[in-house]
Amino acid sequence: MNALVVLLKILITFALSFAFGMQRQKAHKPLGFGTYTFVAIGACGLAIVASDMESPHLMAAIITGIGFLGAGALIKTGEKLMGAVSAASIWLFASLGLIIGVGEYFLAAIIYLLIWSILIFDARLEKTGVGSYQRRMTLVANKVIGEKELKSIFAIHTQSHKMISVHIEKKNSKVTIKYLIEGSRDSINRMVKEIYKEPWLEECKVE
Repeated sequence: MNALVVLLKILITFALSFAFGMQRQKAHKPLGFGTYTFVAIGACGLAIVASDMESPHLMAAIITGIGFLGAGALIKTGEKLMGAVSAASIWLFASLGLIIGVGEYFLAAIIYLLIWSILIFDARLEKTGVGSYQRRMTLVANKVIGEKELKSIFAIHTQSHKMISVHIEKKNSKVTIKYLIEGSRDSINRMVKEIYKEPWLEECKVE
C-alpha cells in the first residue's frame, strides 16, 4: 500500500478517536482519549495489514487471545474503572508486534510515534488535573458555608469546580460538601492550606 495512503488512514483514525476520547475524558467518563486512540489506531493498523494478507485468520486469533490478557488489567473500584489504558496498550502492542512481524515497518513507526505523543499529552492532562483526572474534595464544616465564600477560594486555585453533594447533620452541627475540582496538584495544595485557616473547617479530604 502507498505510504501516503497509510499515513492518511492512520492520521484520520487518530484525529477522530482523539476528539471523541477527549470529549469522554472531559465528561469524566471511565474511558478517556488514551483508551480510544490506542484501540482505534491499533485496529486501523491491523486493517491495513490484513488488506495485504492472503489469510488474515491467524492474525485475528492472535489479537483475540491478547484481548483476554488485556481484560485482566481492568480493575473496578466503586464508580471508577482503572487499567483501561493499560488493557488497550497491551492490545495495541500486540498489534504493533504483528505489524512489525509482517514487515510493515513504516506503519509500525507511525503507530509507535503516535503512542508516545498520546502518553506525553496524557501526562500533561494528569499534571493539570483535566477531565477524568479531576479530584474529589470533601469538606466538613461546623456551620453552613456561604456559596460565595467557597467560590472565591475555588476561583483562585482551580480551573473549574462542581458541587456533587451536600449533607447536613443538624444534631451535630456539621455540614459535609463534596466537590469535583479541576486544577494542578500545586494549586490544589495551596487551596487546602488556605482552607485550613478557615475557622469553620472541621475536616478536608482530597482524593
